[in-house]
Order: sequence, then C-alpha cells, then structure tokens
Amino acid sequence: MNRQASWGWPMRRHAATREGARTTVPADHLLLAMQAGAAASSGAFGAAALHAVVADAGAHSRAAAAASAPAVSSDPAPADLLLPSPRGQAWRTLLRNPSAVVGLLILATFVGLALAAGWLYPGDPLDMVAEPLVWPGQDAALLLGTDSLGRDVMAGVVHGARVSLAVGAAAALISLSIGVSVGAVGGYFGGWVDDVLVRLTELVQTIPTFLLVIVIVAIGQPSVKVIVAAIGLASWPVIARLVRAEFRTLRESEFVLAARAQGFSDAWIIFREILPNALPPVVVTTSVLVATAILQESALSFLGMGDPNAVSWGSMIGEGREMLRTAWYLTAVPGVAIILAVLSLNLLGDGLNDAFNPRLRG
Repeated sequence: MNRQASWGWPMRRHAATREGARTTVPADHLLLAMQAGAAASSGAFGAAALHAVVADAGAHSRAAAAASAPAVSSDPAPADLLLPSPRGQAWRTLLRNPSAVVGLLILATFVGLALAAGWLYPGDPLDMVAEPLVWPGQDAALLLGTDSLGRDVMAGVVHGARVSLAVGAAAALISLSIGVSVGAVGGYFGGWVDDVLVRLTELVQTIPTFLLVIVIVAIGQPSVKVIVAAIGLASWPVIARLVRAEFRTLRESEFVLAARAQGFSDAWIIFREILPNALPPVVVTTSVLVATAILQESALSFLGMGDPNAVSWGSMIGEGREMLRTAWYLTAVPGVAIILAVLSLNLLGDGLNDAFNPRLRG
C-alpha cells in the first residue's frame, strides 16, 4: 500500500501539471484511470471494458471543460466604445474653440446678408432713395443713412457683401486650382518636372502680388470677372509651395508604396491617396487667401479700378473719402464691414489650424 501511494502521487502530480499547468485534471478522472489500469492488469475486465472506462473519463473531462469555458457574447461592440475618427475629433475641437466659433458666426452673418440682399433691399443699390447725407439714426427707414447722392448706405453694405465675398471666394478657388495642380505634380514626380515648376513659382513670387493684380486689371477692362481672375492668377504660389512640401513628405509613405504595388495610376495616387492627407494645411491657408482677396478688391475699388457697375465695400470707401471730415460714416461703415469680415476669416483660420494640425492637437 505504501509503495502504491508513493507511486501514485507523482503520477497525479504529473497529470495535473502537464503542458505547463495549463490543464487541470480532476481527481475523479485520475481515479477512474487508475481503476482501469488495475482492472486491465488483473484481467477482471476485457479490453472493451478498459476502453469504456477511458471513454467515460474523456466524456467527463469534455463536459467539465465545456461547463467551465467562459461564455462568448455575439452582440456587437457598443457604439460608445468605438474611437472617434480624426476628422470628427478635429471638427469637435474646432467647435470648442471660442475664437473660431465667433469668427464662424460673423462670417455666417455676412454670408446670410449677401444671400438675402435681393430680398432685404430689392432693386439697384445705386438708385437714389432719399435726400443726400442723411446721418444714421435720423430716419428709421434708413438705418445707416445716405451718401452724397442720396443712396442707401445699408443697401450698399448688404449688396457690397455679396460682391466682396464672391470675389474673395472665386479668387481663392482659382488660386487653389492652380496651386494644388502645380504643387502636386512637382512634389510627386520630382526631378526636372519639379525644377521647372519651382522656377515658375519663384518667378511669379518675385513680382509683388498687388502690383501684378493692378497690371492685369489695367490691361483688361475693370470688371468683377477681370478682378477675380487677376487676384487668382497672382495668389497661387503660396498654395503651390505648401502642397509641394506636403507631397514630398507623403510620397514615400507606406500607403503610397502599397498603392503603387497594387498597380494604381499616378493620377489615382495623387488625387485619391496623397491629396486628401495634404488638405488640412491647405484648408487653413484658404481662409487667409479669401481675406487677402477681399482686401485686394477693396484696394482696387478704392483706387478707382473697381467695377463701376457693382457696389463693393472698397468702392464705398473710395467714394466717401472726399467727405471724410464732414460725413465720416460713409467711410467708417464699409471699413468696419471689411475689418469684421477679415477678422472672422483669420479667427476661423487659426481655429482650423489648431484643430487639424496634429502637432498642436497632440
């Protein structure tokens, strides 16, 4: 008996700890195995009985393992455990920025006035509606008074918002189209193509932007379309250099190499793979381009090179400068509109930079 006990203990210990103690064998299963071995050695049972005992022990083991296995839930993961996308996180960061929200509200106000200009003040804003030089507050129907020709100043500000914002947005769109194309092609292909486009960009940058705009407008007839084209053609180098730097950084990334390995064309890689990842700094710069275009259009109108058939904030300032001492509001009102519009775009641009810049977002 003592010899069986000393022999049985190491066997139970080995069975219970085999495979690195990852499998625990119950004691009753070991007892069944020992009984089967004793029966086989004494001949009391045949081979069939031995197999039956072993099969019963295996069934008990599988049943115990199934009972002790943790239940796996087939329910999908709750939505609140999913991580937010980087783009959604950036927009939430933007909306939590007080300065960006203020700029967005001011800009939305001007856009709303521009869209509703025909409904708020129907007719031509250049028409005379009252006697000249009615000061703001003297007539309830004329909130901001009249100018030297009896034209409604408020109607001019509202319709001028339509012209100024349209010029800024259209000129920025032209600059984006040229700058993104030049920067993307040069930054992606490199080599002599990049050298030629860089020299072209530097050549345009050597000419002062506003001087180039004046030359183009002087060659063509002063109109809104010519002013938009002139500002757009003179402002694209900033976007081109920015996009080129982004493409030179991203063209050797792993996702670009994977797209090349899969056989995608260069146009597909440029516009579908790299360009979406290079857009955040471009979006930030676009807000500055719109503000700069508004200022340039106002400066042209102030110098008398604006469209004579369209009312803009710059033309209102140019017409009111002669009466700056006697009727200062003719210059101050459109000047404040320009300041607020440019300020809103700058605040929005700073907020976009804080939201989409991964270095600042942390």
